[in-house]
Amino acid sequence: MILNILIKDINASLNCGEDDVFNRALAKLNKTHLPIKPLSFSVYKRSVDARKRDNILLVYSVLCSCEASDDFDISEITDKGFSVIERPSIDIKIGNKKMQKRPVVVGMGPAGIFCALILAENGYRPILIERGDDVDTRLRAKDNFYKTHVLDEESNVQFGAGGAGTFSDGKLVTRINDKATSYVLKTLHELGAPDDILTRAKPHVGTDLLINVVKNAAEKITKLGGEIRYRTRLDDIDFYSDGSVKSITLNNTEKLECGPLVLALGHSARDTYQMLMSKDLIIEPKSFSIGVRIEHLRSDIDHAMYGKAADLGILGPAEYTLSHNTKQRGVYTFCMCPGGEVVAATSESGSVVVNGMSNYKRDGANSNSAVAVSIFGDDFGNTPKKAIEFQRSFEKLAYRMGGGGYAAPICTLADFYSKTKGRSPDKVKPTYMNGENCRLVNFSEFLPGFMYDSLSDGIAAFDKKIKGFASDSAVLSAFETRTSAPVRIIRGEDRCAISHNDLYPCGEGAGYAGGITSAALDGLKTALSIIEKYSPLD
Repeated sequence: MILNILIKDINASLNCGEDDVFNRALAKLNKTHLPIKPLSFSVYKRSVDARKRDNILLVYSVLCSCEASDDFDISEITDKGFSVIERPSIDIKIGNKKMQKRPVVVGMGPAGIFCALILAENGYRPILIERGDDVDTRLRAKDNFYKTHVLDEESNVQFGAGGAGTFSDGKLVTRINDKATSYVLKTLHELGAPDDILTRAKPHVGTDLLINVVKNAAEKITKLGGEIRYRTRLDDIDFYSDGSVKSITLNNTEKLECGPLVLALGHSARDTYQMLMSKDLIIEPKSFSIGVRIEHLRSDIDHAMYGKAADLGILGPAEYTLSHNTKQRGVYTFCMCPGGEVVAATSESGSVVVNGMSNYKRDGANSNSAVAVSIFGDDFGNTPKKAIEFQRSFEKLAYRMGGGGYAAPICTLADFYSKTKGRSPDKVKPTYMNGENCRLVNFSEFLPGFMYDSLSDGIAAFDKKIKGFASDSAVLSAFETRTSAPVRIIRGEDRCAISHNDLYPCGEGAGYAGGITSAALDGLKTALSIIEKYSPLD
């Protein structure tokens, strides 16, 4: 039989070639004296160890394909500290209950796409509805917003094919330890994501490539019998007396009877949340964060983290993840975008929201990230409605701070700490709306005290970890409010909403994920729950 054995923790210098790495892996394996025959080697994961700037290392995990006898005991490998890696797959268990109508998936972000894709692959012919546009039309809507400052509330950075993740860095890192993660990465690769998402410790796709991944996913769903309906918004749900789904109302006009209904909502579907709150679903507020985007020169961050090795062209743009606890709350960086830009991410008129994105090459002049401050229930009144209104109040405040026209309020870090305004960015140029729609503001005049103090303390603490993080030339833009959903739709072990049969909340908007990969995993597992209950449609 053929086994794939994982050999971890092989440290290599920056000038070390893969052949040398493979030889080290072979040497580790040979020391075990196991009765196996190595056949080939490949890189499984590669990460950067930059803890010592004068001795930066590459850390490899290597996959060795080996031949062993059919009666070989695999535990002999695990006893030696190695792992056996199986081919990425998912376990499909098909139920026998007859599905009366086609399943409907609401939302075409990662959760909705993966849910619809798994259903389509197994013969369930899902209907996937998305309130926004297909990717190409959505790109034009974004460009038009930047040019005219006229917002399309149905098709923007938040709404449309691919969800909010389409205009991001396309990060695929997740803290979830789940074997299905490999299946998600393999599927994304098959849909057009770059080869290195399978080997990078911190994989990313980039907005420019993610667009094609979303297109290919849509094409596959439709080829397999699914149906995608754009510009189609969920406005109401009708239930039978036993709590099961009867029909849904689309665009306030069309009634559609459906089978299982999957709510793969994005975290910005506030009008949909409002409707669901009127339906006796159990919805709870959850903690979230609000903050600002900070921009530095990419070269400054690279050199601060990698030293002279940044000039070698081997390591790529530097990435960071930072956190700090004040006496009252946490401050942390979120969605760091090396060589990226700050995007206008609002979905509501009269509001300003900032987010970050990068293309695959990450070769922009600036690197940016959110600096987010923890928000607790006591801050907003501990109800779902008040949580949403708390978010919205910051977005409306940012619009007023910017003077209207969706201009982003910005300031240099020098002005932030001196509580003044007027120092125009020189070294670091803001990238929001191509740097053409920004307004200098004294942040201390508008920010609540806890927010200003937390950001001030957090940025100063981060400067101790990355020299120059608190540089006078860094630029802040406000506000980042959509770090996660402020509510959670409570569901049971069968993934159905409590007291409502065949209604499946899933993904980031339902409060069960926090990024592309975790949302995709949640959508995938929701599809598997439906498949385990129902037989495919005739």
